[in-house]
Amino acid sequence: MTRTLLSALLALAIAAPCTASATTPDQDRAREIYSKLISYNTAEGNGQVPVMAGWLAQQFRDAGFPDADIHLLPVGETASLVVRYAGDGSGGKPILLMAHMDVVAADPKDWTRDPFKLVEEKGFFFGRGTADVKDGVATLTATFLRLKKEGFVPTRDLVIVFTGDEETEMATTRDLTTTHRKLIDAEYALNADGGGGTLEEDGTARSFSVQTAEKTYADFELTTHNPGGHSSRPTPGNAIYELADALKQVQAHAFPVMWNDTTVAELRAEGKVAPGPIGAAMAAFAKDQHDAKAIATLAADPGSVGRIKTTCVATMLRGGHGRNALPQSATANVNCRIFPGVAVDDVRKTLQDVVGKNVEVTTIGSPIATDASPLRNDVMEAVARAVHTLYPGIEVVPNQSSGATDGMYFRAAGIPTYGVGGMFMKDSDAFSHGLNERVPVKGFYDGLDYWYVLLKDVGGKH
Repeated sequence: MTRTLLSALLALAIAAPCTASATTPDQDRAREIYSKLISYNTAEGNGQVPVMAGWLAQQFRDAGFPDADIHLLPVGETASLVVRYAGDGSGGKPILLMAHMDVVAADPKDWTRDPFKLVEEKGFFFGRGTADVKDGVATLTATFLRLKKEGFVPTRDLVIVFTGDEETEMATTRDLTTTHRKLIDAEYALNADGGGGTLEEDGTARSFSVQTAEKTYADFELTTHNPGGHSSRPTPGNAIYELADALKQVQAHAFPVMWNDTTVAELRAEGKVAPGPIGAAMAAFAKDQHDAKAIATLAADPGSVGRIKTTCVATMLRGGHGRNALPQSATANVNCRIFPGVAVDDVRKTLQDVVGKNVEVTTIGSPIATDASPLRNDVMEAVARAVHTLYPGIEVVPNQSSGATDGMYFRAAGIPTYGVGGMFMKDSDAFSHGLNERVPVKGFYDGLDYWYVLLKDVGGKH
């Protein structure tokens, strides 16, 4: 079957843009799943991830997935869920489909609506996790159930991987990529928790990004020490002052400008549509990575600086042991988002050089550094075909995230990972991790159509 014919047939399978009063049975089922998932408070410490995973596992069993293809894997108080949609083996290695089940905490007293109840209002779905990323869990689940009901047999195994602590320790991800590596072996992974479509404020589709790289998340502690003493007898040395001086040095330090194929392609594409000086700087940098004016403009913009260099910023402080005592120690947490390909310890050494030998710099935990995933034409083209059934002709571009997802562990394990979340939304509607988190109702339903087309494409015969 030709690509053109496949695209035409898949486009015919897409439902017309829907409203809340004109939904299909498949959309209704997806909303039911979404609503149930939002009702679980899967923030750390509540023990609800395994409960939610168990409910999901039962939906797959009821749909006809064999028990042998459903794996609920406990890790401490949380868990991961792996569900295999068996193919006929003619299409090569499996493809992973990722999302995470946990959310950040939400205090109902602070919210306008109950954060753990899916509420539809004024064209939006409200609730904790609606955007990050229970929409992905619901959509992937609903798409598997729909394909199973239709009797679809993929040419290769499609494997859902729902992790349980992406927002905190990512222990379930480490467990999957080590203890259960064979269970998730795949040619590549498609991550619902990354990428996605951007709408202009008037609702016009701007572009769709495919997350092919993530910066490494790393925390470092900077600590100063002093003998201390009575506060009535100040000394020239003071641990808090010394730490403050060190932090000002970190603030003033500029990490070197860096780039890769993903960042150049992304800035080239965004430079065509981004307004004002930022758009001009993006275009100029994509053309010449040594353009000093473009670098200065991008480095001064909070939304752009992380695209062209490693960033480190102080986020927490603690120090002293008594109101009437000179501090014996002071500690600050410095959070770094490290450019792909740069070793974590190289950043630690840089910070040590910046603050000097009298400040102790230590790495917190065991952060994972990974390179960018290769720009695969087959992945980019399949995503473009799915996106263009919703918004014909918009540009699909690679993206490097300044944040971090489970994808970094899969990349480190040798599985190229691509963030391809199907949600289209405006920047002004982005409330992930914040109060009154929401997504457009249309964006959720369009995302169902997008994933249906994408999975039939990557898992079907060409």
